[in-house]
Amino acid sequence: MPSAHDPAVALLRQRLAVALFRPKFAENVGSTARACLNMGCERILLVAPRNYAPELARPLATGPADPLLDQARVFADLSSAVAPFTQVYGTTARLGGRRATLLTPAQAARQIVDQMLEGHDVALLFGPEDRGLTNAEIDRCTHLISIPTATPNVSLNLAQAVLLILYECLQAARSAPSPTPKPLQADFVDHAEQEALFAALRHLLTTIDFLPKTNPDYGMLRLRRLWHRLGMRRSEYALLMGICRQMQWALGNKKRDE
Repeated sequence: MPSAHDPAVALLRQRLAVALFRPKFAENVGSTARACLNMGCERILLVAPRNYAPELARPLATGPADPLLDQARVFADLSSAVAPFTQVYGTTARLGGRRATLLTPAQAARQIVDQMLEGHDVALLFGPEDRGLTNAEIDRCTHLISIPTATPNVSLNLAQAVLLILYECLQAARSAPSPTPKPLQADFVDHAEQEALFAALRHLLTTIDFLPKTNPDYGMLRLRRLWHRLGMRRSEYALLMGICRQMQWALGNKKRDE
């Protein structure tokens, strides 16, 4: 078990959370808590868990991980669970389509550690055991992780995937020149604000027929990726929101004049 005095462990405890979206089996939640304890991550978010029973989770968590289960936060929906985070890493076993750019756990871990040190709060998002994350949930992620396996078209047990990615994060943090993070940066745009911007852009671009009304979300995908790649700050966010509001106002006036 990692030492509480290890600065790399402190970094993960402060800046990293594991979010389980609609977990199907309480036992997997318990095993995930045990994985989190062993790798130094203390924040567990349960998003719309199905038939979650803590008494079924505890035997798999083992005694030392019980506090993590007690402290786990339960959310009704994904938006509220990841709202305060500035980076959300989704996990997927499927390839292609919306999953064009995938990171291995080691690649993601190095990036995550760099972001945490810069003042980001990061969530790792894991989908349901029986089907994983859907396209709609994948679209909410700033980055995607896929764990390569020897046999194609297979997926790992939920707790195994959590353990593997957290292990890579812990090792990356221990390899960092200085694992002491900057304070959380108010200049970073959190997930709730990002989604508000995407909704405003979607509405505007659909209104002017830039996006097809039949499937605007697919058209928005490239804009989402552009935003995530550029990593804009709050001033750019405010500028884009202002442009959207002004253009919607101008379009409304034009319609009234007609």
